[in-house]
Amino acid sequence: MNFKRQNREEVAVNLTPLIDIVFLLLIFFMVSTTFTKENHLSIDLPQASTEASDAPLQALEILISAAGEFTVNDQALVNSQLNTLKRALQKTLGERDSAPVIITADAKTPHEAVVRAMDAAGQLGLVNLSITTRQPVESD
Repeated sequence: MNFKRQNREEVAVNLTPLIDIVFLLLIFFMVSTTFTKENHLSIDLPQASTEASDAPLQALEILISAAGEFTVNDQALVNSQLNTLKRALQKTLGERDSAPVIITADAKTPHEAVVRAMDAAGQLGLVNLSITTRQPVESD
């Protein structure tokens, strides 16, 4: 009897689909990753329960009323625009390059007004900011 030998094909695993899937997963994770933007404005927030510290005499003090009106070192501003606030800070700053900035805002002040004050100080290169608070009243 004459048996024919069958040609055996070499068994191999095709890796091309596997590589395609890995690249698709890589692209999916790269696209779906959330990126956070760091804030470059350094803010020093004092704790409300500690003792108040004496502010340096050269500090710029920005007072913000409940209506969002600004006062820079006891000088009331004509409006609450960003450019007006920046000019007032530059005038008060004078020849100095930097000074600490103290922001004192009413509890009912709109958040936008406080952010505007911080933005004006940041645009002028003033990075040493602090926000004043008052100590909580302890009830007996």
